[in-house]
Amino acid sequence: MRSVWALAAVAALSVLTASTTMLAAEPKQGGILRMYHRDSPGSASIHEGASYSFNVPFMPVMSNLIIFDQHKAQNSVDTIVPELAESWAWSSDGKVLTFKLRKDVKWHDGKPFTSADVKCTFDMLMGKSQQKFRQNPRKSWYDEVNDVTVNGDYEAAFNLKRPQPALLTLLASGYTPIYPCHVSPAEMRTKPIGTGPFKFVEFKANESIKLTRNPDYFKKGLPYLDGIEFTITPNRSTAILGFVSGKFDMTFPTEVSIPLLKDIKSQDPSAVCVVEPNNVSTNIIINSSNPPFDNLDIRRALALALDRKSFIDIMFEGQGDIGGTMEPAPAGLWAMPKEMLEQIPGYGPDIAKNREEARKLMQNAGYGPDKHLAIKVSTRNINVYRDPAIILIDQLKTIYIDAELDVVDTAQWFPKVARKDYALGLNLTGNAVDEPDQSFYENYSCGSERNYTNYCNKDIEKLFDQQSMETNAEKRKKLVWEIDKKLQEDVARPIIFHARTGTCWKPYVKGVTVMSNSSYNGYRYEDVWMDK
Repeated sequence: MRSVWALAAVAALSVLTASTTMLAAEPKQGGILRMYHRDSPGSASIHEGASYSFNVPFMPVMSNLIIFDQHKAQNSVDTIVPELAESWAWSSDGKVLTFKLRKDVKWHDGKPFTSADVKCTFDMLMGKSQQKFRQNPRKSWYDEVNDVTVNGDYEAAFNLKRPQPALLTLLASGYTPIYPCHVSPAEMRTKPIGTGPFKFVEFKANESIKLTRNPDYFKKGLPYLDGIEFTITPNRSTAILGFVSGKFDMTFPTEVSIPLLKDIKSQDPSAVCVVEPNNVSTNIIINSSNPPFDNLDIRRALALALDRKSFIDIMFEGQGDIGGTMEPAPAGLWAMPKEMLEQIPGYGPDIAKNREEARKLMQNAGYGPDKHLAIKVSTRNINVYRDPAIILIDQLKTIYIDAELDVVDTAQWFPKVARKDYALGLNLTGNAVDEPDQSFYENYSCGSERNYTNYCNKDIEKLFDQQSMETNAEKRKKLVWEIDKKLQEDVARPIIFHARTGTCWKPYVKGVTVMSNSSYNGYRYEDVWMDK
């Protein structure tokens, strides 16, 4: 596994100690890595998932064409390395991206991997094949791809409508595995076949997920582990107790809150614990198509009512970040400058002034001290969603809104919001990569499956395209800032905060390193090993 996070000074020392120990010892073969899983994913199909509840257990089964270097702390286009591809090259006009593929790869059922599998995967993602995904949350990633063509069994080319340098970054995401042509999407939901370091054994909904070592993995000598077992444990206290008592070797990645991390360290001082930003924003999704939130005054009042620092203080003991759509600096490479952020309504430090303005807007919409707006706040039924939803409900009382919590199981949450079956929601948006193309097109473009709020602004979509084609990094960054600022001013999806979350593992678990700007891109576990 290559994607867990750092807790300031204490954690940095722990990571340094762990890394030094690993260098001093030879990796050992064998052992089952035991982890708890925070909830039961809706299926085993990464391409149909919109949560890293899918990536954590099933990314070890799969492989990408390319992937972010799992030893680099921060994902960027400069840290991309080959996986199923041996190499890649752009055409001189930037409109064709060609991959030379490995010739020594087999699917877990013994069939050979070829360029046909690459084409089949992306034809399905682009909606061009007879076989369809039940859900396709990242279809918008490939809007600029005309088609994927093959040249023999070991070469595949992406033919673009216009230059899109960020395509490489999207292809390196943990959300972009290659699927086998000969296995149906339905089978991939229940018994996935991959080319990765581990083979799927079983998935018992609400109970467990089991993987076993792939002896024919194309990276010889890997993985070190004999297998990985996830016990589905939605109750956070039970899960943490299981880790402290030794039932689990590792916590679910990036899921341990700051207070719980302190509890772990007090009860098990030998545990290695780290926490850092994880490129997941907690935000409000607003169904602006229907009353009452088709009223812009009410939407703006919501944004003005937020005391973002209070969320961070309560949930993270101050260890969180305030920002727009893109992940805040220094982990995020595209973050608005602080002075620009604070110009946006609702981001200024005077909370009392912001809420007074919000109440005036609510009164303009017909509400006030004698007439409150009664609504439900829908959210997913896990702690990291429920906890901020409760704080949000409390803050909404300050602007004449009486809200009731409506909790939804994981398997139903993303289908529910995708079909706009909600009024107001508390959502977590994980950005699969720190890349504006991913965030803007996926979450804010008209018609995208993950545009849960029905926000649609054709003018700003033109700016999406403009920044996407810009090759000058500084010019592109300024365009990204302007777009992000406009999204916040439009109350497209009010961002409350960006989380910092933790992961702990026992000291005998080796080979775990830290990434800082996405929790979606490092769950291969191929060179994790156990020294016990």
